[in-house]
Amino acid sequence: RSLLLRSLRKSGRRYVAACSSLKPRAGVTSVIKEKQIRAFSTARAVEEKIESFGVSTASDLSAGSKHILETFALSKAQGRPTFVAYTTIGYPTLEGTIDVIRGLERGGADIIELGVPFTDPLADGPTIQRANQVALENGVNSLDQCLEVVRQARKEGITTPFVLMGYYNPFLMYGEKKLMKACRDAGADGFIVVDLPPEEAASFKEAASSEGLSYIPLIAPTTSEDRVRTLLSHADSFVYAVSLTGVTGARKKNASNLPELLGRIKNYSDLPVAVGFGVGSPEQFSEAGEQCDGVIVGSAIIKHSSEAPEGELEESLANFCSHLTGRSLKEISETKAIKTDGPVNWVSDGHHDSGKVFDSLCPTLDESKYRFGEFGGRYVPETLMEPLEELEEVYSNVKDDPSFKEECAAFYSYIGRPTPLHLADRLTQHAGGARIWLKREDLNHTGAHKINNAICQALLAKRLGKSRIIAETGAGQHGVATATACAKLELECIVYMGAADVERQALNVFRMEMLGAKVIAVDSGSRTLKDAINEAMRDWVTNIQSTHYLVGSAIGPYPFPTIVRDFQSIIGSESRAQMLEKAGKLPDAVIACVGGGSNAIGMFHPFVGDESVRLIGCEAAGDGIDTNSHSATLAMGTPGVLHGTRTYLLQEKTGQIIGTHSISAGLDYPGVGPEHANLKFSGRAEYKPVDDRQALLGFKATTMKEGIIPALESAHALYQAIEEAKVMDKDQDILVCLSGRGDKDIGTIRKSLPKFGCKLNVRTIQE
Repeated sequence: RSLLLRSLRKSGRRYVAACSSLKPRAGVTSVIKEKQIRAFSTARAVEEKIESFGVSTASDLSAGSKHILETFALSKAQGRPTFVAYTTIGYPTLEGTIDVIRGLERGGADIIELGVPFTDPLADGPTIQRANQVALENGVNSLDQCLEVVRQARKEGITTPFVLMGYYNPFLMYGEKKLMKACRDAGADGFIVVDLPPEEAASFKEAASSEGLSYIPLIAPTTSEDRVRTLLSHADSFVYAVSLTGVTGARKKNASNLPELLGRIKNYSDLPVAVGFGVGSPEQFSEAGEQCDGVIVGSAIIKHSSEAPEGELEESLANFCSHLTGRSLKEISETKAIKTDGPVNWVSDGHHDSGKVFDSLCPTLDESKYRFGEFGGRYVPETLMEPLEELEEVYSNVKDDPSFKEECAAFYSYIGRPTPLHLADRLTQHAGGARIWLKREDLNHTGAHKINNAICQALLAKRLGKSRIIAETGAGQHGVATATACAKLELECIVYMGAADVERQALNVFRMEMLGAKVIAVDSGSRTLKDAINEAMRDWVTNIQSTHYLVGSAIGPYPFPTIVRDFQSIIGSESRAQMLEKAGKLPDAVIACVGGGSNAIGMFHPFVGDESVRLIGCEAAGDGIDTNSHSATLAMGTPGVLHGTRTYLLQEKTGQIIGTHSISAGLDYPGVGPEHANLKFSGRAEYKPVDDRQALLGFKATTMKEGIIPALESAHALYQAIEEAKVMDKDQDILVCLSGRGDKDIGTIRKSLPKFGCKLNVRTIQE
């Protein structure tokens, strides 16, 4: 049977290839048409014969997969690569999107990827980032608007397959089953979801298949052999080959390792492979087209759309695409006019069998280890999966290794550990209730808890063989800690910081630069921590071979939340022992501020098993949770996916991430660590909002009663501790993580005092 199947397939393909090699000339178009129809009919006859043996073929595919495969087969029969064009819906305008689609189809686009705008496109370069931002500014922020564009295009007679391409959160918030039905009804054919790897995609792919839609996986140069097989087992129409590591964007030349990547894919599957990332010239298109089945062009199209003369968008794009592919508009038009008398199918050599052939080859995916209950996971572009797996493997080997533990512990005296536990007697007297104890992380070297994680992760990076460190920072404390660790351990250091935070944390920026770090101000989006994380992840995607991303908070894809928690748990472990020694018992409540949540999870983790101990996290309520100007994610957010993890987010119903505000830069973030999300969901921890004014009251009380100037982040926890102490008995104890000192915040506090009328014994300094 195997020999017969192979013979049938090869004979069918040879017949198609021979007929399609004839080039149309004047007067012979009808002959070519007849030959091609016969070739396509022969190909279909081969498929029908294969089906009679019970082998999975195109007849088992969804409608969307068939439409896409027929398109690849038609291009192949014409002796050329399939042209896959990308545009962002709503760019340059919502009304102009149809003009763009018409121009792409006229210019020879065989498949059109329609980008769904998202606030945080972390795998995209500047061109597509800008297109997303413009589309959102144009009011295109929902999937319903995107599907209306698809529906309108179909009404106008555009038959080109449409593939929706975007990030998972807008799709998730729409509802997977509802989304698939709406996409089918509108006329879409499939999906490419940049940050939805197969470990997380089971329900999405099942829902898509049930409505006849294709799920198209991405494979990157960094993808391991096991993952190639896993990804191909999910493919049902074509494979998106990411030609290089990095973000999207046109480049001067194609990747040199493309043949090796294509060879690895073709070793397991005969499904068509389209290559994307970086193609922007006719020479690059031709070179890539000679090696693969399809060529994807995005950034170059977006760039040309922005430069097209007013009123000439369709015509300009058609001419651009014609030039790019080397096909005249006349040739494209004539080719599209040729019709077949039946379906055209991609003829395979048979070693891709809709996943059945892979059942014995694909490793079992255990996603439970990536999660904290319903939260966590790895929602990242495929390029990052291999470095995450490498990080997980190395960390699992060293976390219980006595030599690594000793290496970290050797730096504790440098950090200033153990930090003291201080009974705040005057603050206790001020509250008039329970005793308030302060875990003095502000006395650490660099002035905050961040150094605990920075030193240990830098040592881990050296175990990984990485010499270049990148980090994100909000308040600047993690940036300073990372710069300090890199200076001590002779590592290159680049810190990304939101431009707004650069302005309000100028002192810490200067400290980082003195320590030898390069500080890059991020001017996109809200210009705060969220956007700094986006840029850091783009850097990591581009430089994964040499670079370790030293994540500062308990956020991001697994294993980062676990690594940060483990390195910060020294706070809670020391506190637990100190409370037993000094108070003779465990505290009745443990309180910490929560942004991403590194100091809080480090403090909470050793107490999670002690049911008598309340765990209280304090979020930034900004101007109040009844306004749109706060960062109270757990109090007011809903579950979603951002920065590689499923957690609570401040977001619109459409899945777009909304702007946040806090007087403290370190809490100004629209998400939270996934372990905190699970602690809230399970009821083990409480999370309470504290607004800017209340934080200043906590700051004032601690400063004037204890002679300690706390960071504004810590001031949120101090305010809540005072409020809790008021209603507790005097023989009870509250433990507060004083996570950092307030030197960095003096400028912000000076400007904010008049606004809230919180007077300290200082004169008002006029601006």
